[in-house]
Amino acid sequence: MNKQIAIYPGSFDPITYGHLDIIERGLGIFDEIIIAVASNSEKNSLFTTAERIRHIEETFDDNPRVTVDTFDGLLVDYVISRGAKVILRGLRAVSDFEYEFQIAQMNHNLKREVETLFMMTSVPYGYLSSSIVKEVAGLKGSVESLVPPVVRNALAEKFGKTTKG
Repeated sequence: MNKQIAIYPGSFDPITYGHLDIIERGLGIFDEIIIAVASNSEKNSLFTTAERIRHIEETFDDNPRVTVDTFDGLLVDYVISRGAKVILRGLRAVSDFEYEFQIAQMNHNLKREVETLFMMTSVPYGYLSSSIVKEVAGLKGSVESLVPPVVRNALAEKFGKTTKG
């Protein structure tokens, strides 16, 4: 039986509990999820690609069904190179869908064998984004309920103390 692998791509700057929600629920469908951290030099990232990978690896260090990797270039080429056929994407709102729908259509046009699976983020995380986390942490607000401990500690180092509640 072939292993069902999904690629969950993103910048994950930083990874949030909303991302973890999609990953954990995705593991109910797929045998393995590869978290593919995009190394996009055009984005102004708070954390380096290596830091983001480390945060994710530490978060999932006890789960052999989750691996972390990085990629450059076309996502669909990366998906095929990893033996996967599915791109997993989380949606929070209709505005997410409009953008993601266009990307999924282009990816399918480029590689017909690659499908995109959209999952709605669970209600408690419908508002959550990495941008919001960075803004709250930068203003010394609590991010305890928004990100895993390794990220909370990294944000505290970047912005100074008070990122705990």
